Amino acid sequence: MTSFQIEIQIIAAIVAAACAIPGVFLVLRKMSLISDAISHSILLGIVISFFISHDLDSPLNIILATLSGIVTVVLVEFIQKTGLVKEDTAIGLVFPAMFSVGVILIALKANDVHLDVDAVLVGELGYAPSNRFFFGTVDLGPKAMWVMGTILMFSIGLLIVFFKELKISTFDEGLATALGFSPVVIHYGLMSIASVTTVGAFDAVGAILVVAMMIAPAAAMYLLTDNLKKMLFGAVSIGVVSAILGYWLAHIIDASISGAITTVLGVIFLGVYLFAPTRGVLSVLYRKKQQRKEVMLLTFLLHIQNHEEEEERHVNHLNEHINWHEVRANSVLELASKNNLIVINKGIILLTQKGKSFTDQAIQYITDNERSEIETMKDELFLFRG
Repeated sequence: MTSFQIEIQIIAAIVAAACAIPGVFLVLRKMSLISDAISHSILLGIVISFFISHDLDSPLNIILATLSGIVTVVLVEFIQKTGLVKEDTAIGLVFPAMFSVGVILIALKANDVHLDVDAVLVGELGYAPSNRFFFGTVDLGPKAMWVMGTILMFSIGLLIVFFKELKISTFDEGLATALGFSPVVIHYGLMSIASVTTVGAFDAVGAILVVAMMIAPAAAMYLLTDNLKKMLFGAVSIGVVSAILGYWLAHIIDASISGAITTVLGVIFLGVYLFAPTRGVLSVLYRKKQQRKEVMLLTFLLHIQNHEEEEERHVNHLNEHINWHEVRANSVLELASKNNLIVINKGIILLTQKGKSFTDQAIQYITDNERSEIETMKDELFLFRG
């Protein structure tokens, strides 16, 4: 492995970690689309900065691009608060307009400058190590590594200092106000960090990968945990692992590094989306299947309790009385027997003491509709719930 390859992976990992931190809060605040808006609208700030400084490496780039990101957020919220359109519509109105102005300015005034739209959108990590940072005559490594490393350390520092404020304002703005700190200040502080991070990663990875690195790891962890600290740590870990795996995938198949990293992020999210223990698609489908079993079991037990005649309790008449197919009827009988809710004597179904207790409590639930009580009861009595 060459030093060039190592530097590419380090840059990709640092960018992924830096993007994941604000990305977690954007996902939790249901503002994922704003990252896409910021990543495109900052082009206008970069172009204006170039017209002023005539230098693509000027620190003014970060300042004006960050201001463009904040202006985007302000305009989106202003349009949304009018009540005439929703947030996604406001985002769809604002960022294409700002991005288009930037594209027009590039076409009119910067055709001879390396500030093309393709590089802005896609980016190319393979070229990032070529832009070196020198201290005098000493080569200190890729400039992107120092820029994104500084942003990452700054983000971690702010996260440690303002973790409580970020957490409370994200989940309960009213409580944040009552405790004496402004959710608005925290909100725009977060948007500023998201903008700065996007600007820093802009040249190295492009707008598309910035959005993927901000949202995909956070969205995956959102399906895996309710703990904010675990979500932050997990999102950073997923981002870093995806960056490294994506690089090697691109190396093996000779493809775009940014595209490969985005693909790996998508595959990881898809895996979590399908197999997450509590929020994954398969888990949800399994839970719904179990709930349908619970409803059928309850219907069956109520039927048995409400009929004293033996012919009404006979196994052979279950299909006729409850209108179930034989497979479904046998499934419910097996479930009830397994949980010791019934006994079958010469084909006649009888409720056990446990079955009577559950059925009485279920009737009480139907009468009072106290969901918490029925959930506790089901957890105690149903072995199949796991």
